[in-house]
Amino acid sequence: MNWKLAARAAKMNPSVLREILKVTERPGIISLAGGLPSPKTFPIQEFADACAEVLHNDGQAALQYAASEGYAPLRQAVADMLPWDVDASQVLITTGSQQGLDLVAKVLIDPGSKVLVETPTYLGALQAFGPMEPHPVGVASDDDGVIVDDLVSKAADARFVYLLPNFQNPTGRTMTEARRAAVSAAAAAANLPIVEDNPYGELWFDEAPPLPLAARNPEGVIYLGSFSKVLAPGLRLGFLVAPKAIFPKLLQAKQAVDLHTPIFTQRMVSAVMKDGFLDRHVPTIRALYKRQRDAMIAALHREMAGLDVKFNAPKGGMFLWARLPEGIDTVTLLPKAVERNVAFVPGAPFYAGEGDPRTLRLSFVTASVEEIDTAIAALAVTLREELALLAPAHA
Repeated sequence: MNWKLAARAAKMNPSVLREILKVTERPGIISLAGGLPSPKTFPIQEFADACAEVLHNDGQAALQYAASEGYAPLRQAVADMLPWDVDASQVLITTGSQQGLDLVAKVLIDPGSKVLVETPTYLGALQAFGPMEPHPVGVASDDDGVIVDDLVSKAADARFVYLLPNFQNPTGRTMTEARRAAVSAAAAAANLPIVEDNPYGELWFDEAPPLPLAARNPEGVIYLGSFSKVLAPGLRLGFLVAPKAIFPKLLQAKQAVDLHTPIFTQRMVSAVMKDGFLDRHVPTIRALYKRQRDAMIAALHREMAGLDVKFNAPKGGMFLWARLPEGIDTVTLLPKAVERNVAFVPGAPFYAGEGDPRTLRLSFVTASVEEIDTAIAALAVTLREELALLAPAHA
């Protein structure tokens, strides 16, 4: 058969991250690549109990079609846990926060629409926006987030700016209070909507991050959240909070995609969350991830000494960002690292424009402290060998 593809299908490209995850399935590979939460944090017994409870109490409703907006008690629980005044009618339960990005793209992007993103930004967002054929424009960014002057200079005619203020994927950076205030004010003045993605905000180590951008200007922000990082990603359960003016169109887009997020999953999560479970559970995740972050930073200081490797110390989340010496291309370096049984994610795909080939993302949450030590040592050996090969070219 001669299948004729839609033009938008050409915009659907394989996920670099998913392809890398296939490599990490090889026996013996220590993966510092995928953004997978640690399975040690999954509350399996609580979900077993919730499953039995949901089926026993109202099994027929739990297995039936349901409202597209989501399970009302869960929507209310989401509204209650957010740090600004949110009406439950503004909460849409999504099939993972990735679906929220897809819905935003369908409702707000036309072919050629300018969409502003951080430099670098979440690769999954670029993929979600891609089929709608936008013109993504990177906004200059530093350790505190997007640079306000550059944001303002590029705001004209942009449909929205997509931001991850808390422990950003891929860099792990957090937007400061001062920068949030400035970004919020500048976006409001420019009539520039914000799409705020916050899957990692609860994973802080020493202190909670500043208030979300949505709390500062609720009518100008669509806010995305997720249960993947605080409960389990296999649930595929997220949410968005939208201004009432835009909510109906996002709801209509969802109805066309999947009618509703699985109601059985929603009811289970609602049952697990009752009685303040997250308040008891999330601190255990923070403590585990902080130990592993500390181990990775210590290993990098120890193993990369003298190699001119720059890296940050994220205050939460799951990722650390590094820049290797001049001349190194991490796409080329990756297969050589895999030969030494360590995997990472090259940084270039995370850029809307031309990426920095020297950058890479390291995840510290799924490997043990011992595995982190082994992996960083192997990565350092790989880097030293690559620098030795480059030495004649620089002589």
